[in-house]
Amino acid sequence: MTEVIKKSLRDSKGARWGALAVVSFTMMTGYYINYVISPLKPLLEEAFGWNSVDFGLWNSAYGWFNVFFLMLIFGGIILDKIGVRFTGLGAALTMIVGTLLQYAAISGMVPMGDVYFAGTFLEMKSQIAFGALGFGIFGVGVEIAGITVSKIIVKWFKGKELALAMGLEMATARMGTALALALPYPMATAWFGTKAMPALSAPVMLGLGLLVAGFVAFIWYTFMDKKLEKSEGVKDEISEEDEFKVSDILTILTNKGFWLIAFLCVLFYSGVFPFLYYATDLMINKYGVDPEFAGSIPGLLPFGTILLTPLFGSIYDRKGKGATIMLIGSVMLLLAHTVFAIPFITNYIVAIALILFLGVTFSLVPSAMWPSVPKIIPEKQLGTAYALIFWVQNWGLMGIPLLIGWALDYSNPEVMAAKAAKAAGDASVIVPAYDYTLPMQIFAATGLLAIVVALMLKAEDKKKGYGLELPNIQK
Repeated sequence: MTEVIKKSLRDSKGARWGALAVVSFTMMTGYYINYVISPLKPLLEEAFGWNSVDFGLWNSAYGWFNVFFLMLIFGGIILDKIGVRFTGLGAALTMIVGTLLQYAAISGMVPMGDVYFAGTFLEMKSQIAFGALGFGIFGVGVEIAGITVSKIIVKWFKGKELALAMGLEMATARMGTALALALPYPMATAWFGTKAMPALSAPVMLGLGLLVAGFVAFIWYTFMDKKLEKSEGVKDEISEEDEFKVSDILTILTNKGFWLIAFLCVLFYSGVFPFLYYATDLMINKYGVDPEFAGSIPGLLPFGTILLTPLFGSIYDRKGKGATIMLIGSVMLLLAHTVFAIPFITNYIVAIALILFLGVTFSLVPSAMWPSVPKIIPEKQLGTAYALIFWVQNWGLMGIPLLIGWALDYSNPEVMAAKAAKAAGDASVIVPAYDYTLPMQIFAATGLLAIVVALMLKAEDKKKGYGLELPNIQK
């Protein structure tokens, strides 16, 4: 009697790398919108009278719904109970809706001069309120898309090139970040407008088109996912024995390794993502770079990750040392921001070198952190575990941009006074450059705390035997 051996579609290199390419493209479109207004800060201040707190408030909205309404956690439970296809399509549509609201705010389709919640700590311009609402909705979509794609990669690459696959996905997604940092300023001032009348909505409109393309790409992926399950003899996307139970949340929350990964995540990403919101403005104010090209310097950071994140991921797959890689990356984060904070170092060549150095840092930690989660958390709980980690991360992504905006205005009273005089009609006033020393000290503090947590994670791995220092590829 001959036994028929069924071969899973994931055993086909072409199929699993093809699936990775499709979902990576969807994430790339989201990462573009994530940073699309970052290079536009000087133009927004000039055109709409924004200050740094307004800019920080808009960007902090990314985490509002994820943090306070637990949307990420609900998304993770939906992901584990219903599956990647439904969750991914819903996340892609949510990103589009949120971006439509941001476009309406930037393009002037909503009231511009009103003030909401006047006289309270929630006081904000109506334009900021609409845009922040859109960015908050977008944040729900892109974060849920992130955990969905993470689970998809585990689904296709577990026991294979998992860290390399996650590294390639992150590298591809950060191409969107690079485009968002380099393109919007020239697009608004040279391609579709002028410095006197910038077309501030044009970069957002491009992002809308990209998101629609990303949604179509994910529809294509759903057919690939069905073929994968058919090849493995799976009738439903979630089997009864693997179905997530709400009670399993307690198991995740009582896992010390989970909390150390989560805290490392929030500290590390709080030192990188919010920095990118302000990096173009930093290049203009501290290093004297022409605004037309200032976004291109922080735009170099994601390009470094394109090669290095897969490289470090491949090293983790084959050689291990995941906890050590995360520790080294945390040390490098502290060094980069410490040098950025030194007031008298103002040469743009140094800024370029630091951005490239930060790019290496940005490759090290994520290449080891995300593939380490399946070593700590069972696969059936992965969606919710990733959601909880992203939820903790969103506290930082919500709070740090607002903190930096406040610190920038607080430590630069002369800038605020000059802007107020100019707004009052005094055309002779020259607005001085922002001093970024205090904000960069705050970013450096995230690196210092990340080192402490990385050391604790390394010790916990040694104690519990998670295998973070062991290779991912099973021989």
